[in-house]
Amino acid sequence: MKFDNVLSEINGFGKFQMKLVLIQVFSRITLPCHFLLNNFMAAVPAHHCNISALDDGDNFRNLTLEKKLAVGIPAEQDGTLSSCQMFSKPQYQHLSGSNSTEDTLAVQCQNGWVYDNSTFKSTLATEWDLVCSRKGMNKATATIFFIGVMVGAPLFGFLSDRFGRRPLLLVSYLSSMMFAVLSAFSTSYIMFVIMRFFTGMSLAGISIISIVLNVEWFSIHHRTFSGIIISLDWTLGNWLLVGIAYCINEWRMLILAATSPLIPAIIAWRWLPESARWLMAKGRIDAAHHYIMKCAEMNNRSKCMAAITPMVHFIIYTIIDLFRTPNIRKLAICSGIVWYGVAFTYYGISLNITGFGLNPYLTQFVFASIEMPMKIGVYFILEKVGRRPGEAGALLLTGSFLILKYFPSDKWVIRTSVAVLGKALSEASFTIIYLFTTELYPTVVRQNGLGYTSFIARLGVSISPLIMLLEDVWHLLPAVTYCAVAVGSGLVASLLPETLNTQLPEFIQDIEKPRTEEEIQEKWNCKFTCYWK
Repeated sequence: MKFDNVLSEINGFGKFQMKLVLIQVFSRITLPCHFLLNNFMAAVPAHHCNISALDDGDNFRNLTLEKKLAVGIPAEQDGTLSSCQMFSKPQYQHLSGSNSTEDTLAVQCQNGWVYDNSTFKSTLATEWDLVCSRKGMNKATATIFFIGVMVGAPLFGFLSDRFGRRPLLLVSYLSSMMFAVLSAFSTSYIMFVIMRFFTGMSLAGISIISIVLNVEWFSIHHRTFSGIIISLDWTLGNWLLVGIAYCINEWRMLILAATSPLIPAIIAWRWLPESARWLMAKGRIDAAHHYIMKCAEMNNRSKCMAAITPMVHFIIYTIIDLFRTPNIRKLAICSGIVWYGVAFTYYGISLNITGFGLNPYLTQFVFASIEMPMKIGVYFILEKVGRRPGEAGALLLTGSFLILKYFPSDKWVIRTSVAVLGKALSEASFTIIYLFTTELYPTVVRQNGLGYTSFIARLGVSISPLIMLLEDVWHLLPAVTYCAVAVGSGLVASLLPETLNTQLPEFIQDIEKPRTEEEIQEKWNCKFTCYWK
């Protein structure tokens, strides 16, 4: 009997599964709090040069602040004060309305900057003056964090396939908390980015292991529901981030507050079960039988297990098997491209909340709120049309809305609405691809497969924040880039096989040579890695 049949017998959607999902809420709501933290932690408030050095006596000292700025800082073409330049000498003629400038050229800020602290008390930009010529260093903090996630994804994927889902989750919890706390107490920019790298690397374990552990315990007909329920943790975390950031406007305390849900996650870890699918694939049948019996007892299906006894033979699989044979090689390449496009587009929108002309807290709240109805809609779409058309359609529509946002329009409401719809569709593509990927890869390499695709995705995420710097070349270039990647990956998604209402593949042979039900049963009775008789 295959594991999916056993799971159906003991109720693959009962109290045991609900407990599993609820326990992991604490850790999973931490993910958006850190992944989108740069929207607030690295915010750049309004600023101008510190012109206190221009004080040449009573003339300057007796001026009001407004007049001091008028004689000390040049104006941009739109009339606003320059953020990065100042006059080397006070230009008192500006007080009489003259725009002429004496033979004194504007120079770069000589004595630092003065920041508007009305919204943010302190951010990375104000802490280390990451503005003007150093603004790339501010963007780099997000890139380095996601490079850490990129490194951590295949690392934790490999380790969890080797040592199990449950122990590696604890490692992720503890290391994420340790490095996050260290980053909050960083004494220099270099120390901060190093700690953020390791924080991202540790959080990658939570991101990929938790969803696999959940999906592997749900039966075939409830996998779609499980994927959507798990993805709602991201929406809850998004709302939590907005609330925390609104109440705490100092970046060090903000990091500590965003990390705090890991404390109850560590306490609740003791009640997490190991994946019985993984235990079976690794030949640890007695341990798998133990957890399946616990599931049956909690779901009031103990009688169904009376006639089932374990037997085992053991074969070892490695990550190399993702590329060894034709079908799974095609799967790995196509899913990697799709993951790159999904993550690149999603974070291109999510990390650019200041580009919509609204209060950053309001923008983040709207972005988070639109995810809830979208995910509910995704559930019904996946049940009716399937994973492949759902993923391809979401990406193609995301690209369309991204480019429509930049069409000329005098009404900011229309542009913002189009942008919010693009964000909702990008979230839909992310929700679908997580579930889709766990269904595509066989159990023996599922965690490695998700680790590999997450690695590719984080490569896209690490590049995504830097794309906004291309607006200095052409103001539409970032939007065109995001649109092209979304559309291209959507087309590639159409090449993936459909998985709606199919059994999860256990072995690579299940992908390379699809079998009839009779052949599957014969294989499990004669040549399998492990089975239940």
